[in-house]
Amino acid sequence: MFQNKHEFKRDFIQRIEETYGRSIAQSHKTERYMVLGEMVRDYASIHWKANKERIADVQAKQMYYFSMEFLIGRLLTSNLMNLGIYDIVKDGLSELSIDINELELLESDAGLGNGGLGRLAACFMDSLASLSLPGHGITLRYEYGLFQQKIINGYQVEVPDQWLRLGNVWEIRKPKHAIDVKFWGRIEMRKDEKGEVVFDHVDAEHVLAVPYDMPVVGKDTDQTNTLRLWSAEASDVLPKNKDFRQYISEVNEICQNVYPDDSTEYGRFLRLKQQYFFVSAGLQALIKAHLRVYPNLDTFHEKIVMQLNDTHPILAIPELMRILMDDFHYKWDVAWNIVSHSFAYTNHTILSEALERWPVQYIQALLPRIYMIIEEINRRFINELRLKFPNDITKQNQMKIIKDGQVHMAHLGIAGSFSINGVAKLHSDILKNDVLKDFYDLYPEKFNNKTNGITHRRWLTYTNPQLHALLKDTIGDDYVFEPSKLEALMDFVDDDGVQQWFLKIKQERKNILVDKIKEWTGIDVDPKSIFDVHAKRLHAYKRQLLNALYIMYLINEIEADPDFDMHPTTFIFAAKAAPSYYFAKKVIKLIHVLADYVNDNEQLNRFIKVVFIPNYNVSVAEYLMNAADVSKQISTAGKEASGTGNMKFMMNGALTVGTLDGANVEIDQQAGRENTVIFGLNAEEAFAHGRNGYDVFEVVNAQPKLKKVIESLLTPLYGAKQNEFKVIYDELMYRNDEYLLAADFEAFVEAHQEVQRRYQDKAYWAKMCLSNIAKSGYFSSDRTIMQYADDIWKILPLQ
Repeated sequence: MFQNKHEFKRDFIQRIEETYGRSIAQSHKTERYMVLGEMVRDYASIHWKANKERIADVQAKQMYYFSMEFLIGRLLTSNLMNLGIYDIVKDGLSELSIDINELELLESDAGLGNGGLGRLAACFMDSLASLSLPGHGITLRYEYGLFQQKIINGYQVEVPDQWLRLGNVWEIRKPKHAIDVKFWGRIEMRKDEKGEVVFDHVDAEHVLAVPYDMPVVGKDTDQTNTLRLWSAEASDVLPKNKDFRQYISEVNEICQNVYPDDSTEYGRFLRLKQQYFFVSAGLQALIKAHLRVYPNLDTFHEKIVMQLNDTHPILAIPELMRILMDDFHYKWDVAWNIVSHSFAYTNHTILSEALERWPVQYIQALLPRIYMIIEEINRRFINELRLKFPNDITKQNQMKIIKDGQVHMAHLGIAGSFSINGVAKLHSDILKNDVLKDFYDLYPEKFNNKTNGITHRRWLTYTNPQLHALLKDTIGDDYVFEPSKLEALMDFVDDDGVQQWFLKIKQERKNILVDKIKEWTGIDVDPKSIFDVHAKRLHAYKRQLLNALYIMYLINEIEADPDFDMHPTTFIFAAKAAPSYYFAKKVIKLIHVLADYVNDNEQLNRFIKVVFIPNYNVSVAEYLMNAADVSKQISTAGKEASGTGNMKFMMNGALTVGTLDGANVEIDQQAGRENTVIFGLNAEEAFAHGRNGYDVFEVVNAQPKLKKVIESLLTPLYGAKQNEFKVIYDELMYRNDEYLLAADFEAFVEAHQEVQRRYQDKAYWAKMCLSNIAKSGYFSSDRTIMQYADDIWKILPLQ
């Protein structure tokens, strides 16, 4: 492979000519991008084969991360940076009169997820490779991702996210490793010649799982791991009682998009089919790979550990039991010993609606053998409960895996895993003391905390080169490899020159975002205003509505007081709502109504502007995170598991305005209360409100200004239709303010007043932001991954 820009230019020109039959001057920019991507992929693949051979030679233990999501964003820049060849490629292209930035922008964000779950998984992949740890990812190859969000007349409209329009230059299709996955049919039992019971899956529908492998390279390391994407294709074995065109259509739907609409029974079956498809294919492939090195599966759990990212991959537990017993003839107890020492389960939520439960009849019909195994796991688990809690029938019933006609996936995950972790200290404590307390009483040794982390290389070093330059000049660039060394920046937080440099950098990043906002929305934004950013999946508990209500309150204050004054603030929202989440989509409409009213009103836009950035994704986040002055992290205390956006904002020097929820608690502890603005009820107080008869009407009536805001939702608000926002009013008032917006409103107003006070003192503000950066190394995914590796996975670096 090329070692300098001259060799790069030679190879690039040759590939353009050989692939497209054109000269560089005649080639199209998409052809240049495709060739460049393939060259970088090939460069990244140099050590792929060697890594696999080394793992086999030393019989190293490996980790496989099963996740429905991997939001890896664009890879061209990060791969070039990690490989250390960015400048070679940039300079070589420049000499060919090609702007590397133009090619970088052609890459689509990989449509492999939805939100924080996928961004976390992507950060973990980067850290695993950069730390030379043998850890790989397994997921689905979604054809269209979640959806592309368009805003039409203020309403969210979903259109296909065609991220594969130019193909995926990073993947390699490997049809020889295709796996047969079976659905539907029935199980017939018989005895073989040895008298052993055999389970035959009769009249099954076969689907071919074809792997697409992507190399995952770390920073300045030879370690190359694999992200494997499974794609569904038609099998040669056609179903007996189904038209082949219907069969092909149903096969294609499996990988059409992430999280199909589950408001219909068909959609729910499709989600279940997705979950089983990728874990079955992943496990079967792992077992084949294991048997290429080892004589049998007796030591499978000693050489392979699998992390289940939330409940979506939990079906891997009964599937591995099926493979061990039915395909390799292991007895139940031996198989269960292997299975229960192979899996670790990460819980990502305390919301009851997000703890997956599948109707028994769904699994019975779609996965008949898997349901039989789950039934037996449940029977044996109940026996264990009877021994542990002989006099507590209520507890036994509550903890069953199968109850009330449903399979409780979190319960199955706990029973079949050797480790269960939360993703922030508060979240883990709530799991142990409340949501999963009964299971903690049963298996205290299984429970642990692993606070989420982010890859500082992507979210600071690469996306904020201006801040990296400051860090390199003050503390050196060792932090790129050892993020804990960011702490050394504390020695410079009082330095006037460093403070001024930081403020200049922040302004430069804000200027860049101003241009992008104009491009994305057509709105002109004051670059000198406070950039107050609320960017995350839209959900009631994340409380974008609280932010919108505050803007409505500000409108009333400005219009009522001719002497009103504040530092201009731009409220920036970015969020997608699930297609069937009616309330969330109404909140998006409300934000746009506010934007339309405020932005063209001279009385108001002197002080505030409102921006909603459509189609929030990783690439948008890369502009937002490093330009934000204020990071809004305002979920109801006790509802957010962790969050990772809060860490990215902190790492780029934004002030966290938030509740004591999720990882905000640890951000507050690390940065210090003088460097955060914390408001509202804590988790214990929020839970107490729910227990003690919280009355939203009483709380709202005690706050006349809030009452005026909420009641205006029933009017033709700012030119909107009558009753346009009645559903929001009803959510607040007739669902008794489930997420405690009214209870936290006054404190939220005071939090903004505190932001205004701090922003007036630029030296104090700069010191505060620099302090946040210095303390953000705690939230690097390198640190998190080493904790997983040491405490749970027991894997070692290969270099």
